[in-house]
Amino acid sequence: MSDDVLELFPPGSRLDRDGTVMVGDCRLDDVAAEFGTPVIVVARDALARRVRDYLAAFRSRWPRSDVAFASKSFPCTAVQRIMVSEGLHLDVAGGGEILTALKAGADPARLVLHGNAKTDEELTIAIQSGVGLVVVDNFDDIDRLEHLVPAGRRQPCLVRVIPGVQAATHASQATGHARSKFGLLPDDARVAIARIENSPRLAMQGVHTHVGSQLLDVDQLAEAVAPIARLGTFDTYDLGGGLGVRYTYREHAPTLDQYADAMVEQARALLPADSRLIVEPGRSMVARNACTVYRVTTIKRGEVVHVAVDGGMGDNLEVALYDQRFEAGIVGRFDGAGEQCQVVGRHCESGDVLVAGVPLADPAVGDLLVVPATGAYCHTMANNYNGNRRVPVVFASGGSWRVVVRRETWDDLLRRDVD
Repeated sequence: MSDDVLELFPPGSRLDRDGTVMVGDCRLDDVAAEFGTPVIVVARDALARRVRDYLAAFRSRWPRSDVAFASKSFPCTAVQRIMVSEGLHLDVAGGGEILTALKAGADPARLVLHGNAKTDEELTIAIQSGVGLVVVDNFDDIDRLEHLVPAGRRQPCLVRVIPGVQAATHASQATGHARSKFGLLPDDARVAIARIENSPRLAMQGVHTHVGSQLLDVDQLAEAVAPIARLGTFDTYDLGGGLGVRYTYREHAPTLDQYADAMVEQARALLPADSRLIVEPGRSMVARNACTVYRVTTIKRGEVVHVAVDGGMGDNLEVALYDQRFEAGIVGRFDGAGEQCQVVGRHCESGDVLVAGVPLADPAVGDLLVVPATGAYCHTMANNYNGNRRVPVVFASGGSWRVVVRRETWDDLLRRDVD
């Protein structure tokens, strides 16, 4: 296997003597034999190290800073528990993520609630649970909160601001432009800030912004600091997330140090020195630290060599939604000469393509195929299309493994049908 391919796997991954990929010192073929395929394999220790690196990167540059993991990128209780145990806050988007965070042992005061269409039910869960910060996305949020927060209490809030930055990413991942559905334009944000400051049931803590996801230019992320700095002096400035990762051989993502340098440099220039900074990494925290193992079920050789596997858009929607490019290889045969193949899924959509135009070494029915860098937004957006059973998540560490999310059963699929 080339060094490039190893670099797409979790840090510490290696080859066994026969060339089989090992993640968390576990052979992927052994994990597949135990749990079946598809299966998402997470390098538990590498993930924990990434968490510690994030905290160190920001607190060494800006001591009053916090890292809030964007739970939506991998809202698995076991993953959230790692974040909590290592000292992170959690960014939660909706009632379900609040509940999984609490199950993971999170202090509700260390939760940051997001959402552009929060319901009364979700806000009630947040208020009753004691969620630390509610990010106000619109004026309706303010109306609902003032109605729901009990007399005598004040709910701490941030106001989400559209920074007016056009991100160099897929259109569906760009959130900082003027037409974004998320947040308020600066003039409207000023009105929202004034309303919260004058509310007996809300407490104005600061502002939030977010440029987009999978950004490979840290300067674009840092551009969002100036627009929120112009809105005034606050205790807290939440700079969002969005740092991109390397999914392919050709991509070169910024390092964590480059990201922290860019953000803190702008903060030092524009924000109060005693203010609190929050960053909300998701993809850049978890993507590289997991991979997905499939079984090859069918091969068709014609104008295109189609290598079909037993998963697809049921466990990885990133390709169909964002045109995200991944890499793939046959477990144990990465370093052989390969033929150009189209790795496709089992679902009834022509767009169910996992990897287009990837060289595979002598693929055959029954082979195990692995796709690296699937830790972000794959488990999250898993679905039951074509009666698909959502796949398990397995933690690998020190040569042993444990399942943290079981595979759905056929009974699970039928359980919600009441007639």
